[in-house]
Amino acid sequence: MSYTIGLVGTPSAGKSTLFNAATDNDVPEGAYPFTTIDPSMGEAYVRVECAAPEFGHSCTPNHGVCRDGVRYVPTKLVDVAGLVPGAHDGKGLGNQFLTDLNEADVLVHVIDFTGETDLEGEPADDHDPREDIDVLEHELDQWYLDILEKGLERYRSGYHGADGDVEDDLAEQMSAFQISSDEITQVILGQGLDPDPDTWDEDDRLALARAIRTRTKPMVIAANKMDTATAQANYEAITTDPDYEHLTVVPVSAHAEKALKGGADAGVLAYRPGDADFSVTGDIGAERRAALDEIRAFLDRFGGTGVQSVLETALFEELGAIAVFPGAESPKPDGTFLQDCFVLPDGSTAEDFAYFLHTDIGDGFLHAHDVRSSRQIAADRTLDHRDVVEITTTN
Repeated sequence: MSYTIGLVGTPSAGKSTLFNAATDNDVPEGAYPFTTIDPSMGEAYVRVECAAPEFGHSCTPNHGVCRDGVRYVPTKLVDVAGLVPGAHDGKGLGNQFLTDLNEADVLVHVIDFTGETDLEGEPADDHDPREDIDVLEHELDQWYLDILEKGLERYRSGYHGADGDVEDDLAEQMSAFQISSDEITQVILGQGLDPDPDTWDEDDRLALARAIRTRTKPMVIAANKMDTATAQANYEAITTDPDYEHLTVVPVSAHAEKALKGGADAGVLAYRPGDADFSVTGDIGAERRAALDEIRAFLDRFGGTGVQSVLETALFEELGAIAVFPGAESPKPDGTFLQDCFVLPDGSTAEDFAYFLHTDIGDGFLHAHDVRSSRQIAADRTLDHRDVVEITTTN
């Protein structure tokens, strides 16, 4: 599991419910602040169309499962303790919240779109979910700005030496965000800023911090509790608001996903996570059937509960990751086939993949083989999503 998706949001937004729905882990849930105190790490799954049927075989996954040609590939999911306004100044769990958040490669901001909880996690009558979006973006921007300012202080102190460039000092100070000096330069130029930081005013520095944040911590909004009319009205208002068009908003009902998975585990429902439909396979009472009818109406409208969709949107669309299968055209002598499927950064080459598999494989890399086309590919060939690649190595 090479990536971590972070669930973040204000208290009582439904993060723990979504976490449980995605991982089937028993994390405490509750409509009160700080149900989650320490980060909870779990294994969730993202769907990838399995390549095995193209070769006339069935896969034998080492990790995850394959159901009817859909591979469920593991990814890490972390549920970070509830955000409160002023976290960057130490309020709530403060810096610990931000430190834990930095473990994530991409963020899913879980928001109660019903407006029935406020920023402190307390009951509310008509809270605007836009405030949740604004608070998180503000806290993250201020966090990044604080670190950026320290990088500028480092530059001005001459710590870098006589020939230092500001991008080198900023990259060093912001190394936890895994951004290089070349990328810092790209962001500075992209903001239309003069390379001389002494020309930057307060607004310039904030804009630069925000641009670095959006580059290094991409984010998707999980519009939770969308199985209510109020949430759907808020969703319509926010997704048509030009001030929020920079965000990807995915309709979600974590409650519906949990109910469907629970029914499947109990043997009374046939449901594959992420599907837009289910079937009743066992005896259920009239009350439960009525609840399932409501869930079915939600699935019909939105194409699923959204739990799988929001994770996959975060990983494959916002982060731009790709899935690659290591393997050959035929099963091994023991009958195993396409045992693994790994998630890699977009732009990964065949040689990058070899090193991902093992340092020794990368060190001894000779060439790779595109199994579909039966063609040899060079070390610098960029891989595509769902490529099936066999590596030839001296080691």
